Amino acid sequence: MNERKNLDGLASALMLLLCVIWSLQQIAIKAVGDQMAPMLQIALRSGVALVLVAGLMVWRKEGFDWRAWKAGAVIAALFALEYLLVAQALRFTSAGHTLVFLYTSPVFAAMGLHLQLPSERLTCIQWAGVALAFSGVAYAFLGGDAPVPNAENHSPVVLSLWGDFLALLAGAAWGATTVAIRTTQLSVTAPNQTILYQLCGAFFFLLPIAVLTGQTHFEPTPLVWLSLAYQTFIMSFVSLLVWFWLLRHYLASRLGVLTFLTPVIGVILGAVLLGEPLEVQFIVGAAVVLLGITTVSLHASLGVWMQRLIRPTPHEPKI
Repeated sequence: MNERKNLDGLASALMLLLCVIWSLQQIAIKAVGDQMAPMLQIALRSGVALVLVAGLMVWRKEGFDWRAWKAGAVIAALFALEYLLVAQALRFTSAGHTLVFLYTSPVFAAMGLHLQLPSERLTCIQWAGVALAFSGVAYAFLGGDAPVPNAENHSPVVLSLWGDFLALLAGAAWGATTVAIRTTQLSVTAPNQTILYQLCGAFFFLLPIAVLTGQTHFEPTPLVWLSLAYQTFIMSFVSLLVWFWLLRHYLASRLGVLTFLTPVIGVILGAVLLGEPLEVQFIVGAAVVLLGITTVSLHASLGVWMQRLIRPTPHEPKI
């Protein structure tokens, strides 16, 4: 009864919807970035989402395991670092660029787990995927020429490259968070508790930083309130509940494959909604990055497929 299922029509439709929701996250922040500082947006949405998740846990009478507080503090700090870097990246580069480089996290997670867990040693296929992903990153950086606002004193290309680099560091922080969860008490802790730690980090770390660095600009326009409502209720709360419901009922590996649609959708929506340019070099580099990430994440399936190509079974014709 608790056995995870392969993807069906419902799961595929929900995953596609989640990818759209997640891809709009950076776009929503960027769209009102001149009316409300990105760091302030992330801090406030995290604070409200924290209250919502805590309220849900109380309503469900879910307990809180304090034994994992040290690991929780670590992922709180890493999550705050990730979104600190995202907020800064969005000041200098496009939402599409930020999404692509942020979603390099599986590569960083795979390398971190390789060092921490014997069962997670990278195979030759995975190392090839790592090399492919970072080759794509290097090539994508060559296309970092998106126009950047407020660049009077610096080259727009330099600022865009700096934003891309910050987004890549955010991907590394996300990967480190995955490693911390997988290698600590949090690996057997209820998902809502892990989310609480992350939201606490984003709120209690980023709000003071926003104040200290003067990133508190706020114009209460209807578009700002709409963006905040979307980020808080849809992205930070509803989408996570749907995601964890899917994880309880369907195979995580199958769901994980579809998450790679998020940066692709994000680049397209960034161009459509924000008018962000689609540089040929960046698109090619991003495609190579996603191919490398897919190779790292799906190495087992790729290995089986390659073995079948080389040595087909007696009942299976070679393609």
